[in-house]
Amino acid sequence: MITKTSGTIIEKNLAKDFPPEWLQKTAKETGFIKRDRKIKAVAFFWVLVFGFGIASEKCLASLKRSYEKRQKTTLSDGSWYERFTSDLVRFLKRCIFHGIQNLNQNPSRALKEKLSEFKDILIKDSTIIRLPEKLAEKWPAARTKKVAAGVKVSLLVSAVADGPKRVMIYGERTSEIRTLRIGPWVKGRILLTDLGFFKYLFFYRIKKYRGYFVSRLKSNANPVIVDIHTASEEQNVSLKGERLKKVLPHFQGDILDLEVEVSFKKRIYNGKRRMGTDQFRMVLLYNEKKEKYHIYLTNISPDILSAEEIAALYSARWTIELVFNELKNKYALDEIPSANPDVVQAFIWVAILALIVSRRIYSLVRKNVDTKQVVRYTQLRWSKILSEHAEAQLVALFKYYRSCLDYDSLLPIYIHQALDPHVNRKRLMDEWIA
Repeated sequence: MITKTSGTIIEKNLAKDFPPEWLQKTAKETGFIKRDRKIKAVAFFWVLVFGFGIASEKCLASLKRSYEKRQKTTLSDGSWYERFTSDLVRFLKRCIFHGIQNLNQNPSRALKEKLSEFKDILIKDSTIIRLPEKLAEKWPAARTKKVAAGVKVSLLVSAVADGPKRVMIYGERTSEIRTLRIGPWVKGRILLTDLGFFKYLFFYRIKKYRGYFVSRLKSNANPVIVDIHTASEEQNVSLKGERLKKVLPHFQGDILDLEVEVSFKKRIYNGKRRMGTDQFRMVLLYNEKKEKYHIYLTNISPDILSAEEIAALYSARWTIELVFNELKNKYALDEIPSANPDVVQAFIWVAILALIVSRRIYSLVRKNVDTKQVVRYTQLRWSKILSEHAEAQLVALFKYYRSCLDYDSLLPIYIHQALDPHVNRKRLMDEWIA
């Protein structure tokens, strides 16, 4: 049921997350607004988010018309286009940091009982955004025979906050492993990473900081088996000390749950690089269709998750691909209509802001529906509904700012339209989050 006070619940929460006073202050601190004239920080921010980030038209001219319409003013082309500078980029980055803090302070989900001892599930990945050739000197593309440009947008997505926890932009040639620094922040959290992060030193550091990880095993990896978690004493003795590749052909069709030892080079200290060793858990599940093992490396104990559950948890990594799909298809992450570096960065940050705002409204929708139906409010369907109502939501937000009086909100419409009609469809995160 929708509560009686839901008439302005979306607008009130958005205004609370990004207070007008905070937006104005931040705009001046970053140099985006120097004199309070026709360009207003609050109006500009929300027109960017809903008029470009979420709406269907993706050009500066249509954005200018939308701003003029909302503010009932006219602007010269020059005064509009000259706003897309490094000052705007700084302003948007501050807004993103602020928005991510809000998402993490107001989590919309919780891990289920089997993962109750963990703080969060974090999924890390990157996507490449192709840019005009004129930007090749600043952001050269990787693995290409012709002159091309591109940047890497790196996301760390939180299952509990149901949105981005960290966002960074790198040159396309930056290796994946350099986009994530491991430190005390990983304590009590599970990281799901792809092969771009496969490095034993990387896993060793996660473990050192009392964090957890699940990764696929590289095809050329050949660790030493030191123990078997699920086997007879005879098997245990026969496999101890053997290399994985030597014994793997003899176990087709079996589920293996092993303890393995790996060697790696540590960081240089006092001018010397020393070798290190560590032990991790390795689970192997046979795929009969592909006639090969799916192999995962982790430090999560068998007492917490079985081998099958480790594989199921890792499959939830696919959710970050859905996030990138949403960013590109709904929030125009890869539609950059400019060869101006500042405009490029601004539009990328606007797409991320659109995702953050979308997730915030999505969490409000989920809180106002029947708990039995909440799993049917999927993120991709939700992004489609919001994009269809972006113009109306922008109108509602401006109306709220001007009057702060009660009126009909879009919340009932969202609740009706965002419900996935596929009742029994399996969803990736259903098993892990409530």
